[in-house]
Amino acid sequence: MSDDCIFCKIVAGDIPANVVRETDATLAFLDVNPLAPGHTLVVPKDHYERLGDMPSDVATEVFHEVYELVPRVESVVDADATTVGINDGEAAGQEVPHVHAHIVPRFEGDGGGPIHAVAGERPDLSDDDLTDLAAEISATHRE
Repeated sequence: MSDDCIFCKIVAGDIPANVVRETDATLAFLDVNPLAPGHTLVVPKDHYERLGDMPSDVATEVFHEVYELVPRVESVVDADATTVGINDGEAAGQEVPHVHAHIVPRFEGDGGGPIHAVAGERPDLSDDDLTDLAAEISATHRE
């Protein structure tokens, strides 16, 4: 628990939230600044700033809750699709330093773009570059 984290305060009940689901390890609630009706956040109850900070069992719980909630949210708001996203670190746009997954309902013609639209200029990588990157990522272990 972090004393200055808004999500920790929501988990503790110090700040009200529209909770949609709760487990022993996670809390899911509606985003107060939604991108669409039903925009839901799934957070681990314990404070972890980055994905890599979470133990694997907690990460499994968070993603399980995303899996459980996507069809429910789509059904309730009659969405055509959903974008699921995690901003992992400040450079990626993470505004609250507590891991959270966004479930953003999408609708035909909503003006939103694909996930490839979140980054700026795309790198020009050759097939050899991609092969080298894949090999290096495959050979790297968690610290």
